[in-house]
Amino acid sequence: MAAKNVFQGLPWWVTWIAIPVLVLAVFGGLIVTVLGFVAWLAFRLLLLVALVGGLVYAVRKFTSSSSSSRGDW
Repeated sequence: MAAKNVFQGLPWWVTWIAIPVLVLAVFGGLIVTVLGFVAWLAFRLLLLVALVGGLVYAVRKFTSSSSSSRGDW
C-alpha cells in the first residue's frame, strides 16, 4: 500500500516505462542467467526422461523376445 502512494503522483510513463527499464538494466543479467539455467535444467530433464524411456523400451523388447525363445528349450 505504501508503494501505491509513492507512485501515485508520478506520470504514467514513469510507472510503466521508466521503472521496468531500470529494473531490466539492473537485473537483466541475473534474469537471463536464471532463465538460461531453467532452460538448461529442463533440457537435461527431458533428455533423462527420453533415455530412461528408451532403456525401458529396449529392455522390455529384448526380454519379451528372449522369453518367447526360452520356451523352445
